Amino acid sequence: MTAVETGAGAATGTFAPRPGAAPLPRMIRAQAALETRMLLRNGEQLLLTVIIPTLLLVLFSAVRIIDTGAGKSVDFLAPGILGLAVLSTAFTGQAIATGFERRYGVLKRLAASPLPRWGLMTAKTCAVLVTEVLQAVLLTVVALALGWSPQGNPFSVALLLLLGTAAFSGLGLLMAGTLKAEATLAAANLVFLLLLVGGGVIVPLTKFPEAAQQVLQFLPISALSDGLREVLQHGAGLPWGDVGILAVWAVVGLGAAAKFFRWE
Repeated sequence: MTAVETGAGAATGTFAPRPGAAPLPRMIRAQAALETRMLLRNGEQLLLTVIIPTLLLVLFSAVRIIDTGAGKSVDFLAPGILGLAVLSTAFTGQAIATGFERRYGVLKRLAASPLPRWGLMTAKTCAVLVTEVLQAVLLTVVALALGWSPQGNPFSVALLLLLGTAAFSGLGLLMAGTLKAEATLAAANLVFLLLLVGGGVIVPLTKFPEAAQQVLQFLPISALSDGLREVLQHGAGLPWGDVGILAVWAVVGLGAAAKFFRWE
């Protein structure tokens, strides 16, 4: 055997291909990083998820347009705006993005990759959580600058935010997986506006008629806003009633999304 043959054989052995999928955790991390970059690079979603909640917090805290009761307006508004941030990212933004991915065949192609479908949904959820952390940091800094004095247990806040994320993610994926992309775009934005007005985010539920309050209090955004307000404004313990409402919405939304979601 010549030296050239020996070198070629060594090179072939050194650089032999290793076919097969990457480890599942690595695939999910890579997809989650991609989903996060796509969320943050989308100008329309950035407006919805970051700029609008921040502007609402600053505007309604600086100018007392709505009577939020005793105390500083920011103490009432900050918890509700945190809930709105979860709504905008986990529901509205995710529904619209996933709906158009489904329309253009992106989900169909991704479903044929080594990454399993549940892994793709996990990656999307991780991207939502990363975005929400960035939102929460920004809104907290702005609220503190406006004079916010948060109270309560951080664990209770984290649990409420996670349950709210699960509830809104399930509902957003259900909408994206059953409606056409254009219908999802219109419906998601409409729901966002309706929940912004009637979900206790900016306008206290006590401002609505008694009959309306009996219905609105069971909405996921109302439970999330009210629960966060109980903890952060009033220093209460874990609000089990609101936790229960969010848990029910999470189970129903995620269960329905898993059953009815269409990939094509």
